[in-house]
Amino acid sequence: MKITKDLYQSSLALLTDFYQLTMAYAYWKSGKAEQEAVFNLFFRKNPFQGGYTIAAGLDYIVDFCRNFSFDEADLEYLGDMKNEDGSPTFQKEFIDYLRNLEFSCDVDAVEEGTVVFPNIPIVKVKGPLIQCQLLETPLLNIINFQTLIATKASRITEAAKGQSVLEFGLRRAQGIDGALAASRASYIGGCSATSNVMAGKLFDIPVSGTHAHSWIMSFDSELEAFHAYASAFPDKCVFLVDTYDTINGIKNAIAVGKSLREKGKEMVGIRIDSGDLAYYSTVAREMLDEAGFPNAVIVASNDLDEQIITSLKIQEAHINVWGVGTKLVTAYDQPALGAVYKLAAIKQESGIWEPKVKVSQQSIKINIPGVHEVVRFIRNGKALADMIYLSENSVEKNNYTIIDPNDPTKRKKIQVNGLEREYLLKPIFKNGEKVYTRPDIHQIRENAKRNLTLFDKAHKRLINPHIYPVGLEQDLYTLRTDLVLKMKNYDA
Repeated sequence: MKITKDLYQSSLALLTDFYQLTMAYAYWKSGKAEQEAVFNLFFRKNPFQGGYTIAAGLDYIVDFCRNFSFDEADLEYLGDMKNEDGSPTFQKEFIDYLRNLEFSCDVDAVEEGTVVFPNIPIVKVKGPLIQCQLLETPLLNIINFQTLIATKASRITEAAKGQSVLEFGLRRAQGIDGALAASRASYIGGCSATSNVMAGKLFDIPVSGTHAHSWIMSFDSELEAFHAYASAFPDKCVFLVDTYDTINGIKNAIAVGKSLREKGKEMVGIRIDSGDLAYYSTVAREMLDEAGFPNAVIVASNDLDEQIITSLKIQEAHINVWGVGTKLVTAYDQPALGAVYKLAAIKQESGIWEPKVKVSQQSIKINIPGVHEVVRFIRNGKALADMIYLSENSVEKNNYTIIDPNDPTKRKKIQVNGLEREYLLKPIFKNGEKVYTRPDIHQIRENAKRNLTLFDKAHKRLINPHIYPVGLEQDLYTLRTDLVLKMKNYDA
């Protein structure tokens, strides 16, 4: 049974950086609070030096936005803030404004499980400037972490080449909420189950686990411990065999497996949590097969990640299931995605949208201005390229040239005839009302699997992946270039 709960049922409006509130106050003071704006949330580089990223976190955003408001405790806290001279930081009239603030933005977003790339907006927010600004920090907090973990999980499950990967990271995760979000994102990224029981309850994720070394150590002998566990769970016996001596542990597991078989039950397998996993898994496979247990699985754990799994595969380790914890839920080799949230356009009194650009000496830090969309071109079931284009422009031409925003010498011509189009940004909220039908987590996980099939193995390899083409449609590239030159006081 699927248990559906709002992830955020109480006010989290103060889950933000203080400067968001000072800007909000200044917008209000200057009369700009209700001016319409568009902000885009995107990242600049694929994590883990990889070739792709898996979007995750939208479900949290839906609940956050639906419940976005300041409660009386929030307002009291803000109202009590003082400047250095003892005066109120925020005027009472501003506190009253926040009290009556109702979420009214349009939100478009890439669906969870979608493969995305640098510069593509994962979330686009359009609405009153003050509301858009107040959403920046929480949206980044949600998307940055879950997208990072979903991508790590995808890389690990790709390395496992179809074998089951179990997420075992709760005890090493970054706090309670970090653990729950990591378990959810790991399942989206391809893990089969989690050890996190609360995540199982909240998100309808399958849970998995048997026993630890302490179970063995609580008995006078390993054999006695295995028999006792088999008595308690005769249909779910996976024995941890490396508490004392791995070879003897395998022998004891086989002995208990034979005892189970006499009772009409079958041992599921063994788990190895330390030592030379390639060597011990090979020995274990030989011993299990000789003893008449060819279907018994061998589960491996012990600080695994995609690189170690790949190495064990090359060594022809006889491992069927992979238990991955610390290096998955902490994104051990890259602790942050680095997504940003930038103002892209603002509506003038005339009703015209004015594109906005942030200029930098580093081209990678120059945002993409204007109100835009993203289309993915697909040929014969394979993604060909992604194009970011101005919303006002038609995408019904016969051909396009897309330009890398960081290197204008990298261009790709796209002949549209015969290509499918997938528009990546989906409507989530319209004028503050949810218009999106939320898929369950299993549908999201399947979306991630389907998305990955669109891309060549070269884009998914762990080391030096082939770069998938993502570019600006020529009109958008020209607009961006002209704005940058204007801001730098050059003649365009």
